[in-house]
Amino acid sequence: MFVSLGSIIGSGWLLGALNAAELAGPASILAWFLAALMLGLLALVYAELGATYPVAGAGGRFSYYSHGSVAGFTAGWAAWLQAVFIAPIEVLACIEYTNSVGWVEDHFNMIQADNGFLNVRGYVVAIALMLLFMTINLAGAEFLSESNTYVVLWKFAVPVLAILVVATLEFNGGNFTTGGGFMPHGMHGVFAALTGGVVFATQGFEQAVQFAGEARNPRRDLSRAILIAMLLGAVLYSALQIALIGAVNPSDVAHNWDAPLGSISNVGAWYTLALAVGAGWLAKVILVDAVISPAGTGIVYLGTTARLSYALGEEREMPASLASTNAKGVPVVSILLATVIGMVAFGPFPSWNSLVNAVTGATAVMYGMAPIALGALRASDAERPRTYQVPMPGLVLPASFASANLILYFGGFDTMYKVIGALVLGLALFAIGSSQAHTGDLKMVKHALWIPVWLVGMLVISALGRYGDSQLNVLPAWIDLLAVVGFSYAVYFWAVRLALPHDDVQAQLARDAHQLAHI
Repeated sequence: MFVSLGSIIGSGWLLGALNAAELAGPASILAWFLAALMLGLLALVYAELGATYPVAGAGGRFSYYSHGSVAGFTAGWAAWLQAVFIAPIEVLACIEYTNSVGWVEDHFNMIQADNGFLNVRGYVVAIALMLLFMTINLAGAEFLSESNTYVVLWKFAVPVLAILVVATLEFNGGNFTTGGGFMPHGMHGVFAALTGGVVFATQGFEQAVQFAGEARNPRRDLSRAILIAMLLGAVLYSALQIALIGAVNPSDVAHNWDAPLGSISNVGAWYTLALAVGAGWLAKVILVDAVISPAGTGIVYLGTTARLSYALGEEREMPASLASTNAKGVPVVSILLATVIGMVAFGPFPSWNSLVNAVTGATAVMYGMAPIALGALRASDAERPRTYQVPMPGLVLPASFASANLILYFGGFDTMYKVIGALVLGLALFAIGSSQAHTGDLKMVKHALWIPVWLVGMLVISALGRYGDSQLNVLPAWIDLLAVVGFSYAVYFWAVRLALPHDDVQAQLARDAHQLAHI
């Protein structure tokens, strides 16, 4: 549970509520409830998959079992794209928050004044933090879990403290109906807030699944850990949004919610609010947490990236060294690779905001693969014991796939085509590897035909839709959502029918028998 909860509570709590308020006003509260519902459905799916198939880097293996190597690689590549940039995002959050303190900016400045990007000192600190994350992950999942427990307790306690203190000292009920009313931008603003930081903040419940191969009793613990972490995260973030809306100065939101904090400070919402209500001591605690919370999430996600690299390494098309482990079962080569890629990311993406939308899009693709895999495996691997089962699967599984597609759609056409381009690049690498290794796995393409139809179809709907900067706005409000949901259901049922037959699924599972046998 602590691995998943530690992933959910990162820089998102420090930055997400303010961004959501700017996009949706007081109705941003609905965005968190909506995210909890949509991601809650997906958490149910991951709970069953993780408990039934607890292997390292499992997020990249479920589709491999159900639809073969091409679909498996696509899922693993999407998960890797989503995870590999989280650690550097959290490092940037640490640096940006810390650098906003006057003393640090004057005596140990890490940010260029003209563009907000890292300077030389900032790059050195960023690399040092990535190396620290790497060292902790090399110690293994057991050490990570034990050390992460204390970090997560801190990470959970500080936002709870911020809610209680700020709401007690300042709470203006009138803020919920001012500045254009409760919903100044309509439901469009609420939906836009989902990909403007809300989903990014609440994602991470699946991290326990990625570490399942190193857990002590995953069949017993995984489903409970995922669901409890998701519930705690959803309640915490909803309460944070309510407290923030009530605490801002009414004069700053009298006309609109474009700048809820006015011009008091650019440090961050909760630091600014703590100072504004006279709780200077809390502001200092929040600054400390601005390092601990992102760092804790970054540590977990660096490990996640490594375990996804491990899963990709089990494909014959990729270097086998990625799947090698030491005596503790830790994928050392994959951890080193994740660290290097994270460091390289500081070059083209030297600020926190530059990556959030793209990461959310990759997350939606990763999440979308899971319900289809589970729907197929429930039929083709029905005899396997399941310690947890999704309730009402006929309803929940297609609905969870539709939820993932709605998140992808709300990110806009500009984000979607970049995510799909990155997926195409990965599949090109897979095709080259398959050709050179003569694996013959390209014959699995027929079981993955639904993937290009799915992604191209979503791209077309997005281009005709109402979100992003380059969309055509052809589809009317709500009709666009019906188009996404209807298309999602059609793809879901077709994809489940394209799954591997029973004997082929057992052959796929046999490749991970060394992990499944010890559970």
